[in-house]
Parts: sequence; C-alpha cells; structure tokens
Amino acid sequence: MPRDALFESHEPGATLLGRGKARDIYDHGPDTLLIVTTDRISAFDFVLPTPIPGKGVVLNQLSNFWFDLTAGIIANHVVDPDPFAGDRMRAHLQGRSVVVRKARSLPIEAIVRGYLAGSGWAEYKRSQSVCGIPLPDGLQESSRLPEPLFTPSTKAELGAHDENISFERAAEVLGLDLAARVRDASLALYGFAAEHARKRGIIIADTKFEFGLVGDKLILIDEALTPDSSRFWPLDGYEPGQGQPSFDKQYVRDYLESIGWKKTPPAPELPPEVVGRTAQKYEEARRRLTQ
Repeated sequence: MPRDALFESHEPGATLLGRGKARDIYDHGPDTLLIVTTDRISAFDFVLPTPIPGKGVVLNQLSNFWFDLTAGIIANHVVDPDPFAGDRMRAHLQGRSVVVRKARSLPIEAIVRGYLAGSGWAEYKRSQSVCGIPLPDGLQESSRLPEPLFTPSTKAELGAHDENISFERAAEVLGLDLAARVRDASLALYGFAAEHARKRGIIIADTKFEFGLVGDKLILIDEALTPDSSRFWPLDGYEPGQGQPSFDKQYVRDYLESIGWKKTPPAPELPPEVVGRTAQKYEEARRRLTQ
C-alpha cells in the first residue's frame, strides 16, 4: 500500500455508520454526521485495493469549494468544513473531514450530461439516443450536446451497476414535484459549474449529484463536482471525434481495460506509476478549478 494513504479510518469512540466507495460515515450527534473522505478509489462499481495518496483531501476540499460557491443555487449539508483544523491528535483527519447535517438521502443519482461520452456514446451509436432521449444525427464521440441532459439513475450496492432511468420513472420514485426540483437544481448546478470550469480550462463533460431532504427542504449532499463524480477534460486540445484526456479517474478505468480485467472480484492492484499519475491528475483538477 502506498505510504501516507488512508484506506480506512478508525475513530475511537465514534460510531461508524458505514463505508462508501470513498467515504466513511460516523454518527456525530442527533442532527449531524462526520464524514471522512479516504483515499480509496473505485472503478466499474468496485473499490480497488490500492488507494491514491492525498485523493481524499482533494475530494473533500473540492467538494467544499463547490458547496460554498453554489450555496446561492441550493442549500447543502455542510456544517463545519474542517472540524479538526489545528487538532494535533487528529492530524490524519485534517483536510479530509467534514461535519454535515443529517438528511434523508434520495434513492436516485442525479446525472447531468453535457457531452457525448462513456455509456452515452455507446447508446448513441446503437440508437441515436442517450438514456432514451432522442438526439440529432451526426454527433461524434465527445461532441457537445445541443443542451445538457438530466439522466437519473438508480443507486446500486457496491459491485452492482447503477441503472439509467427516465425522468418519468424518477417521478414515480420521488413524486413529480420532487423529481422536477431535483432535475431543475441539477441542471442549474451543472450550468453554473460548467461555465466556471471552462474559464479555467476544464470541460465538465458530465457529473453526478446526490440530494437529500431535511424535513421538506431539498439540499445537496455527499460530494459535488469532483474527479470521482465527474468527467473533467482539458479545454486546450479538445477535439470531438475521439476520446479525450482527462483529469479524473477515467485514467484508472482505461488502465483496467488495458489489462483485460473482467470486472469481477477480486479487483486488481494498481501499479505505482498509475497511482502517481492519478494523484497528479486529481491535484491538477483541484488547483485549476479553485484558483
């Protein structure tokens, strides 16, 4: 395991509620949670055995940056963005921890696509649509879509695949009014963030948001616009008709495809050069977006 990487947190006296793909969640009282963002990395819905040193700090700081920047669009769950600042006894948690409001997590993931990539490109080649939404002919891989698309999905357990669903299906799950609020907030967040990023030389090709309810109030939760939840492409050199280099974990996905992993357990270790290059890409995304 790489030195100085946090694969799992273990906090004495704190009640662990669960471990996600990258985050460990602890109870923090009647109304709040403590979230520790580790250096775990996942691909194809599997957590890989090799962490990326510093990745959790990048994810946490970048999410906090976006939560602060987009608070005028929608409220979020952040209560304390750095609860252990200056705490020498918990220096390992500094920069990668946040105290948040408890919320009822919605059972869908809110995905917005601005460009034709990944599974969207694969579907377009088959049926000239993305998540069942018809698109014009003549688009290429990595083409900018005529307008951003809201394409929700189900939430799958670790090792299982999320399922793309229609807006109508999301409305059956959430109710029409709440589904519309989630859609509108997602598109507004994406539009704002995409403009911000483009001015800093990054294209946000697509991204995933998660929402929760505090009472009847809809808030943004989990993470926001990170290399784990988004495709980030360099604007310089962008050219439709091919795959794009990226600042996100697509680099790791491409490596796993290149070694012929069948996407079944056990997930393979990552070699040092892939770990190092991935860490550089995450940090470069953070630096550019927050400058």
